[in-house]
Amino acid sequence: MLKLENLCKRYGSKAVLQNLSLDLQPGEIYGLLGPNGAGKTTTINIICGLLKADSGSVTIGDRPAGESTKALVGVTPQSNLLYGSLTCSDNLFFFGRLYGLSRQDCLRRVEVCLEAVNLLEQKHTPVERLSGGMQRRLSMAASMLHRPKLVILDEPTTGLDIEARQELWQLIRQFKAMGVTVLLTSHLLDEVERLCQRIGILSQGKLLAEGTLEELRSRIPACEIVTVETKDPKGAIARARQLGYPHRTYGGDLAFWVPEQLDLKELIDRFEGIPLDSIARSPVRLEHVYLEVTRQPEELRRG
Repeated sequence: MLKLENLCKRYGSKAVLQNLSLDLQPGEIYGLLGPNGAGKTTTINIICGLLKADSGSVTIGDRPAGESTKALVGVTPQSNLLYGSLTCSDNLFFFGRLYGLSRQDCLRRVEVCLEAVNLLEQKHTPVERLSGGMQRRLSMAASMLHRPKLVILDEPTTGLDIEARQELWQLIRQFKAMGVTVLLTSHLLDEVERLCQRIGILSQGKLLAEGTLEELRSRIPACEIVTVETKDPKGAIARARQLGYPHRTYGGDLAFWVPEQLDLKELIDRFEGIPLDSIARSPVRLEHVYLEVTRQPEELRRG
């Protein structure tokens, strides 16, 4: 449904995208991750025709991206582009007419989309009186008005509480159920784990890793991640090296990649003589893969 081939973009001497290629299948939810400045927004702007790539191509459906494909794309930007003094219905009607819908079709679609995001009872409510979660749902309704085949969701749940986030997750799953392809950017890795069939990790304009969650997890040679608190971290690291356990620091916590499933006593015995204040175990998660993939080579050498 969406194919990017060797996209390149520079701003002066800075390379923002470097031969970026993606291929999103119809009905797929694809998560695009990366630190700030990785090139995610530039990619979205090129797909939407707001920015021109220096080289490479964008295909939407079976056509090169351009005027003929604009109607295939819906966008929920990171910041709500809603008019606070207008009602929910008036906002959607305005956007629907911009999309080129006839008056009658637009009126019908406003009702359908408000119902889809559970805001029909608020149709006459000014946007400025809605909660943050409701405003995000209304923004998603705006992206659905013209029946797009591809929806781009840029950080859709940032800043929302867990209840509002879960409501939006259900809406995103509805897109998939309707056969709509979704390109999702997010800094919330648990969100991407829950929603996305495939995930790409972008850094400095390059796609460094791509695959299903299980495929990405396999990049870390560990059965589980073991995190310890100890007054002797150097001793713990030295023991781990003897055992063949790579070590990393996650948020200031010392962690080891353990390649086998051990019961707690066996695990503690492996560190006999090392004063352990606590020990915790977790499966390999997307955050571990993300941090590993986006680490700089000099950081890996220091690790």
